[in-house]
Amino acid sequence: MRHITVYCGASQGRRPSHRLAATEFGRLIAESGLGLVYGGASTGLMGAVADAALAGGAPVTGVIPEDLVRHEVAHPGLTRLETVSSMHERKARMVELGDAFVALPGGFGTADEFFEVLTWAQLGLHGKPCALLDTDGFFQPLLTFLRHAADEGFVHQRYLDNIIVSAHPQEILESFSSHRALPHLFAAA
Repeated sequence: MRHITVYCGASQGRRPSHRLAATEFGRLIAESGLGLVYGGASTGLMGAVADAALAGGAPVTGVIPEDLVRHEVAHPGLTRLETVSSMHERKARMVELGDAFVALPGGFGTADEFFEVLTWAQLGLHGKPCALLDTDGFFQPLLTFLRHAADEGFVHQRYLDNIIVSAHPQEILESFSSHRALPHLFAAA
């Protein structure tokens, strides 16, 4: 494992604990000798995780669509900033660069990116770990929905169980070493 792809909000959110967790996660990525891949913004939780990883000496790669660069949200101090033409390209490139995927609190974009990597894992397009940093129970309503979807037969329980969930950044990083990819959805169970 070399690079952790992080999905999170370009805003701060209302709780200071979300920013603190993002900062802690960035610091731990650096302490673990890993690199960070993220959406390239300088604002919100994105900026917090990137700044902390950079301060700890980690290489940080941002992947940002051209339209967002023009709105001056691109982080100016990254190790590498890749500019792509669309959100679709951004998501594909972040998956390509990352060895594991972690969602921190965020909104539509965070959910979209995380659900895409979950779907790709289910389809066997990658076997990389997917995790939720559940600061202050932020993801509990989402997990309730996913359990409901599993109960209703729309999500296989084994894929739901394979999502790493923790409120502690260190636990998430430690869990990656024991992660096992599941057979894809259409493989013989």
